[in-house]
Amino acid sequence: MTLIEMGQRAKEAARFLNTAGTFRKNDALFAMADALVTRADLILAANEADIAVARENGMSESMLDRLTLTSERICAIADGVRAVAALPDPVGETLGEVRRPNGLRIAKRRVPLGVIGVIYEARPNVTADVAALCLKSSNACILRGGKEAISSNRAMAQVMAQALEEVGFPAGTVQLVEDTSRETATEMMRLNGYIDVLIPRGGAGLIQSVVQNATVPVIETGTGNCHIYVDAECDPDMAVDIVINAKTSRPSVCNAAESLLIHKNAPVAFYEKMRTAFIQKKVEVRGCPVICDLWNEAIPATEADFDTEFLDYMISVKTVNNIDEAIDHINAHGTGHSECIVTENYTNAEHFLDCVDAAAVYVNASTRFTDGNEFGFGAEIGISTQKMHARGPMGLQELTTFKYIIRGNGQVR
Repeated sequence: MTLIEMGQRAKEAARFLNTAGTFRKNDALFAMADALVTRADLILAANEADIAVARENGMSESMLDRLTLTSERICAIADGVRAVAALPDPVGETLGEVRRPNGLRIAKRRVPLGVIGVIYEARPNVTADVAALCLKSSNACILRGGKEAISSNRAMAQVMAQALEEVGFPAGTVQLVEDTSRETATEMMRLNGYIDVLIPRGGAGLIQSVVQNATVPVIETGTGNCHIYVDAECDPDMAVDIVINAKTSRPSVCNAAESLLIHKNAPVAFYEKMRTAFIQKKVEVRGCPVICDLWNEAIPATEADFDTEFLDYMISVKTVNNIDEAIDHINAHGTGHSECIVTENYTNAEHFLDCVDAAAVYVNASTRFTDGNEFGFGAEIGISTQKMHARGPMGLQELTTFKYIIRGNGQVR
């Protein structure tokens, strides 16, 4: 099937979804979730094939973790789909209404975007997350995953599409592009008239390729060069716990910390405990000269290291003279994703919140919380680092737009 044919089917499905209603959409979501569990054997077999190829190609362990599915993970994915069904339906919500002096009643109503295209990399769970969010927000979706997860994505999409057809939803509701060539990706980026918005989800290279080549509207999700700044007035144990969680709980994800900034006068206990924790967790430190003098196992950092999303057990570390130097560094090197300050000083915390330019800014909490589920949005379609329309974790509301509904009784101008 050509992309244009997929686009035509998606447009037809979007018209159906626009009037499907909440109860019917929820029934479809529960059918999808149940199918993912009952057909888990099919999905796991496909995933094993992807993992075998990935190992042959030398994929890193952290990236393999993103690719790997287990029975438990599939159950968690299905639970995520059910959680989306339990969320309030944004479609049809009235965002405001005014009555004009001439008697016109003008209301602002939330409506779906239409057809959403998503290009993503080796995260097969994204296939289900996106399908669920798009369906609940009455959008049809065209998905194009990476070659690393093509078997897993194909199996998951087939299972969900079959479940949807069995409950009377159009075939174009959820579609997967099985050709993973660059040419097909480029064609999808230019599918004007069929795709209403395109969302890239992956590394910096993928995102920039979509932003630079797409002619359809794009919502830019961001790479996560996330920072933690440890202030002079910090709780050393809290600071170490936050840094280790943000860096090592799952280093391959976009909300993992990639850079640590430390006030030169931070407690000596923090420097000592942080060094020990990095050694225990086998985190490679790329340090500034001060850090390399303090920690002889640290590797001298290059300027490029402070701009790098490592997605692995590596971190750049730099000392700063004051909070403003930390803020300037973050605003210069960050990607607008998630940034954190660890401090016991209220004034410094508020100054950091006000001055750091990012979608999510934390005080005394791990950056790993930048996530649709953790924010109470259900599954997310991505983390937007732009400032137009959507910013931060993108849930149901971010997959809608609005139109004005005007009611009159014969007014003319």
